[in-house]
Amino acid sequence: MSRQVVVEKAREVEEIVGLLNKHKTIGVAGLQKVRSVQLQELKKRLQDVAFLRVIKNTLMKRAVAKCKSKRGIGDLEGQITGSNILLFTDLNPFKLVILLQKSRVLITAKSGDIASFDVVVPSGNTGLPPGPIISQLSGVGLPTRIESGSVWINRDTLVVKQGEGIDARLAAVLSKLGIKPVEAGLVMKAVYDDGMIITEEQLRIDLDEVQRNIQEASSDAFVLSLNVAYPVPENIELLLQTAFRQACSLSLNAAFPTSETINDLLRKAHLEALGLKAKVGGSEEKKTAASEEPAQKG
Repeated sequence: MSRQVVVEKAREVEEIVGLLNKHKTIGVAGLQKVRSVQLQELKKRLQDVAFLRVIKNTLMKRAVAKCKSKRGIGDLEGQITGSNILLFTDLNPFKLVILLQKSRVLITAKSGDIASFDVVVPSGNTGLPPGPIISQLSGVGLPTRIESGSVWINRDTLVVKQGEGIDARLAAVLSKLGIKPVEAGLVMKAVYDDGMIITEEQLRIDLDEVQRNIQEASSDAFVLSLNVAYPVPENIELLLQTAFRQACSLSLNAAFPTSETINDLLRKAHLEALGLKAKVGGSEEKKTAASEEPAQKG
């Protein structure tokens, strides 16, 4: 190795050390199935929040070993394997992962790729002329017919399930049909964040589940605050309404007049008086009838 190459590598290692010292969060992402065009687009999308750089593993490991100022950075060395791109940022690691997930795109399959979802070829006109394509479609289980000079697929057909491998024959057919069954993008293998290594499994987030959990926790907390009458801005109006109804009910039951209950108390007293009058009137009528009955007999 010439002296010039040694000097250049040493200079690059120092640049990497500078990046490590400058940023709080360092991500290691795999480059498998990521096309160069996609990588350039991703760099543009993240240019305001992260710096992306492809670095040889040997140089990255040297830089990590030389970076003594960052606590626990040495643990990142074990994550630097295979083909990687390094992300230098001050973003929260989970926010960075979400940004990467949103940047993923669908690409044409190649032999050996894994289907990212259930691939269903729809029925209809393929737009392809009759010929060898008929046997190719039949070879992957697609029922066909010829109509108006084109090859048609008779019915919607599942050709590969999510997680299954795509062989060369199916990949070629899907490509001709314009179907892209593989989701490509950066997959975060590990992140160094302020002294801690967060692995790929720990970085996986189901946003829908997180949202459901937060909504459920919020609902439970709201119910609890009502049950224990703990006032917060979210429940104060309902607590006051409940307290008002309970106070009115208590004042009515205790016949305690207030400006809010006086009308109800008067109505209640009036109804009770009418009921009492009816009872008294009925008793008097019975007494009169009883006293007049012997006289009529005589």
